Amino acid sequence: MQLIAMHGWAGDAQGMEPFQAAWSARGWRGQCGERGYAGQTPQAVNWLAGGGLKVVVAHSLGPHLLPATVLEQADAVVLLASFGRFLPEGKDGRRLAAAVAAMADQLGSSQADSMIETFLEKAAAPQAPSQLPPGITARALLEPGRRRLAEDLALLAATTGLPAGFPSRARVLIVEGREDQIVVPEARRLLREALPSADSLELAGVGHCLVSSSLVGMVCAWIEALP
Repeated sequence: MQLIAMHGWAGDAQGMEPFQAAWSARGWRGQCGERGYAGQTPQAVNWLAGGGLKVVVAHSLGPHLLPATVLEQADAVVLLASFGRFLPEGKDGRRLAAAVAAMADQLGSSQADSMIETFLEKAAAPQAPSQLPPGITARALLEPGRRRLAEDLALLAATTGLPAGFPSRARVLIVEGREDQIVVPEARRLLREALPSADSLELAGVGHCLVSSSLVGMVCAWIEALP
């Protein structure tokens, strides 16, 4: 068994550490991609040599941040608070498009740090942001990180469906937070429609960051039950 984890926009590898600890305890080989938004060294991922089940666990924009050549080899994919397309058509899409454009403008200004903090507060809700790992707000946001954030924000707005290389025959688990304030219900519905054979798990009282003490155990149990 080997697993690849990928964080989402404004996240970092530290947020996936609970998964990596659980995988290590089970003797699974795990690694996590890192975009390096806040001065961390960017870390690409690839499958290791040898056989065994290949599983991707990705949060939000995470599957779109993985190379298609990596994603297409996965035997199973866990999508955490992800979406079919981030900006659906209609009123919700227009509202979100305006919000994303404003965020892009703020990334190039002195408001960047406060904008990221506001985004993470909304992503954590209804839990307090203090329940999240320190994340990228614990470090200074430098120009390379701003550039990557801007590039990935544009990618987020441009998503129109499943990411390139998504494995058509993979087993899939979709995990949603019922109180998600980042991915609107329509975008979640589009993901379920794109993957009609996927298993699904909805967590009550949980938002976009899926702050739940039971999440890692439930995901690992699903992985362990794979044929």
